[in-house]
Amino acid sequence: MKERFLVNGGSRLEGLVRVGGAKNSVLKLMAAALLAEGTTTLRNCPEILDVPLMRDVLVGLGCDVDIDGDVVRISTPAEVSPHADFEAVRQFRASVAVLGPLVARCTEAYVALPGGDAIGSRPLDMHQSGLEKLGATTHIEHGAVVARADKLRGADIKLDFPSVGATENIITAAVLADGRTTLDNAAREPEIVDLCNMLNAMGAQITGAGTSCITVDGVEQLHPTEHTVIGDRIVAGTWAYAAAMTQGDITVTGAAPGHLHLALAKLKLSGAEIETYDNGFRVQMRQRPKAVDYQTLPFPGFPTDLQPMAIALSAVADGVSVITENVFEARFRFVDEMLRLGAEANVDGHHVMIRGVGTLSSTDVWSSDIRAGAGLVLAGLVADGVTTVHEVHHIDRGYPEFVENLNRLGADVKRVNE
Repeated sequence: MKERFLVNGGSRLEGLVRVGGAKNSVLKLMAAALLAEGTTTLRNCPEILDVPLMRDVLVGLGCDVDIDGDVVRISTPAEVSPHADFEAVRQFRASVAVLGPLVARCTEAYVALPGGDAIGSRPLDMHQSGLEKLGATTHIEHGAVVARADKLRGADIKLDFPSVGATENIITAAVLADGRTTLDNAAREPEIVDLCNMLNAMGAQITGAGTSCITVDGVEQLHPTEHTVIGDRIVAGTWAYAAAMTQGDITVTGAAPGHLHLALAKLKLSGAEIETYDNGFRVQMRQRPKAVDYQTLPFPGFPTDLQPMAIALSAVADGVSVITENVFEARFRFVDEMLRLGAEANVDGHHVMIRGVGTLSSTDVWSSDIRAGAGLVLAGLVADGVTTVHEVHHIDRGYPEFVENLNRLGADVKRVNE
């Protein structure tokens, strides 16, 4: 049944919120469990819709998957099916992460082209090119990526763009390849480091994770392990921007502040007071935020997943902000919904100029993806009256207990049936 959120504006958010495991890490770690026969245990997993969706993908490949709260146990058989079911895969983008492990374990893979958020073109050409350099043949057939390789061999690979997904699939294929693989212009995101740390615990030999050059020395076999998922920096960043927008005071635990260095620095420029701890941070805003410019870039740049929060903050900031989107060209669909709320914004190519207003005006808005949905809820918090946010299943894919956490912080948000 479709649901919507009713967001009563005017609340100041204050208190403590704990962030769980990273959505952008746990799904890739679950896929990596395909590389070793036996039971891999993942802890600190977020209780979001995408985790059972990835379970369905793995079950279709022959695994047994048990989800118990924030613990996921994946039992991988000696023989894994190379066919990733279309109905399971098409629902979310991260399902393509099974491509590399399947080629490595099965010498072939049939993975339906994935679905996911409507934020722009995300082709698989770099995934395919990387696998081909490792010795595989790939093509698109009947709506699926087909890859085959009698034996993968290490290679020197340079990505045209530091794609997170391509980096992950190349690494998970290279760990069982014959010889050394060097991956230049690799993605540097914390989720890449998390994946490499788990793979090394499984017996892989990977160095350079977190830098632009990763080296993988292939091994004959991996073994299952236990691993704790890193905290979700995007969820943590969402709470940070919620504090600034509502002139509130929120302490976030469970996420490394170093993973949000630039995002927190931008909040400081906007007038927020920031305190950082080993495993969290505190954001206080005592006045109307000041306008700040943003441009999204791969890590360690400003995250594209926090771009909607930057736009929502800019919409009520004092002054004019320019936000530049360099990663996903369709992310500015979010601006159309902000205009419904009374934001003053003009889009020009991959730039949007926003002149902040004192208060937004409540209305009905529609989520187009996970982060846009969260951004619209934050915007509703600083609008007059009740803002209705539709298509909230997107938000549930990335934010566990979002309404409950908001209300614990002092918001007035209700989940109701359409």
